[in-house]
Amino acid sequence: MNGFPWSAFALNLAWSAAAALAVMLATFAVAVRAGVHRIVDVAWGLGFTAVAVVTFAVSAGEGDPVRRLLVTVLTAVWGLRLAVHIARRGRGHGEDPRYEALLAKAPGNRNAYALRMVYLLQGALVWLVSLPVQAAQYVPGRVSVLTCVAGTAVWAVGIGFEAVGDAQLARFRADSANRGKIMDRGLWSWTRHPNYFGDFCVWWGLFLLTCDSWAAAAVSVVSPLVMSLLLTRGSGKRLLERHMADRPGYAEYRARTSGFLPRPPRRE
Repeated sequence: MNGFPWSAFALNLAWSAAAALAVMLATFAVAVRAGVHRIVDVAWGLGFTAVAVVTFAVSAGEGDPVRRLLVTVLTAVWGLRLAVHIARRGRGHGEDPRYEALLAKAPGNRNAYALRMVYLLQGALVWLVSLPVQAAQYVPGRVSVLTCVAGTAVWAVGIGFEAVGDAQLARFRADSANRGKIMDRGLWSWTRHPNYFGDFCVWWGLFLLTCDSWAAAAVSVVSPLVMSLLLTRGSGKRLLERHMADRPGYAEYRARTSGFLPRPPRRE
């Protein structure tokens, strides 16, 4: 097996940064016109999809065609599903309270502040978190069966938790009888955050697809680690639970339900 193509990969990093930036700038233009910055959440999944597709094109002639196609398809399926889900969920709603609170602190022009603190920051995160998607497409030699099966299986668990959890929550919210209640059914009875656990699995699964090469794995392991921290300690689980803390019944739900890793609910 030949060594990892560092020079080609370095060039790809520039192309992927440009792709992520283009998605965020285009989304910023749409959001300013619409007057709602929550649109940036849709660009999160689209940004990863753009990076995967651009990397697939730029890496032609490098790596294993099977691995390149697999990681591109898995990333695009995850990213497009997430983008569509968030777009549907936000349709007809005003500004997200998170962005409203952030923009209230703007020292000058709100849109310029949003560009710096939201769009460019998320573009940088897309570039960083997508390192396994990029590195996997440059791994020399054929993808091993173990790597292919393990990575795809962990990814499948992740997108399954996300898709099923999102669908269960949407049905729950659509029933007016559940207004003001805490969703504690289905996957939500096993973990308070099936969608965040799903994201966690998706990115560890994509990372596994780099593991036929120690170099690719070493350069991209930062991605699932950063994503894990964001989901559990950053803008994911911790921020949402702070917002939910005063909801009636949430303390009881929290006491009986796992905070992240799925497990059967505790008996009351």
